[in-house]
Amino acid sequence: MSIYDFKVRNNKGEIVSLSEYKGKVLLVVNTATKCGFTPQYKELQDIYEKYNGKGFEILDFPCNQFANQASGTDEEIAKFCTGLFGITFQQFAKIDVNGKNESELYSWLKSQKGGIFNTNIKWNFTKFLINKNGEVIARYSPNRKPADIENDIIKLLNE
Repeated sequence: MSIYDFKVRNNKGEIVSLSEYKGKVLLVVNTATKCGFTPQYKELQDIYEKYNGKGFEILDFPCNQFANQASGTDEEIAKFCTGLFGITFQQFAKIDVNGKNESELYSWLKSQKGGIFNTNIKWNFTKFLINKNGEVIARYSPNRKPADIENDIIKLLNE
């Protein structure tokens, strides 16, 4: 199984097959608009602009499970992100990343790269790096800034 086997909803409610991203390096992030890590959106956008033309994509999944920090509608979240941070990478519909209603995609991501002590996502802006074959290569904690993983992205782009 790979990430390409999943279908998810974008922030307009349309079903998107992640097979559309075959052959690309992906960074999958659960995000929130009212979080101490929210400024990472700017760094994510900077990295996206730098490497998108070289086969890099960011898949943004807003999640309201951590202290109600993504409480708006999908449309409100998109408006906030584009207005404040100029986001141009793909945003998807709000999802759960833990618990009984967790997204199948996140169940799979966590099964591939669990945390140090368990597989649960601890907070907003946890990141998963996926290679061109759709395999999870790394999982990064929220406090790892996007700029801190840029070399890992470059390495995968050059493979």
